Amino acid sequence: MSESDSISRVALKKNTPDVSAAMGSLHVAAVSAAQDAKVEPQILELIRIRASQINGCAFCLDMHTKDARAAGETEQRVYALNAWRETPFFTERERAALALTEAVTLVTDGHVPDEVYAEAAAVFDEAQIAALIWAATVINAYNRIAIATRMVPGA
Repeated sequence: MSESDSISRVALKKNTPDVSAAMGSLHVAAVSAAQDAKVEPQILELIRIRASQINGCAFCLDMHTKDARAAGETEQRVYALNAWRETPFFTERERAALALTEAVTLVTDGHVPDEVYAEAAAVFDEAQIAALIWAATVINAYNRIAIATRMVPGA
């Protein structure tokens, strides 16, 4: 953290414990929905990392790259994720999930275009698409929380 970032930020859990708990419950429900829909766990981590890259969330990038590596994700894929379209390292399902994640994260850039949704619908069923949208929505919310409160990575 630079000296210009030294202003103390609000502790959300302390000041709004009910809302923080609800956010945690939303995360748990989204993970459960993905498990029930049989969405591969590695796709969920790719979603979390990619949204965090786009949003510039150092705290979430630190957490989810470590989680992905602990779950067996390769360094090569983690390092190349920012340029996933230019690599042969990702499956068709992963590519569709990443495109959907980017569209949800950058919703002001095209409101999740039909072609992105159709690409996801070609390889995921409706329950899986719903789970992917929830996963992207939850990590985007957490990115905003971590960035707004200046959560420190590595803690």
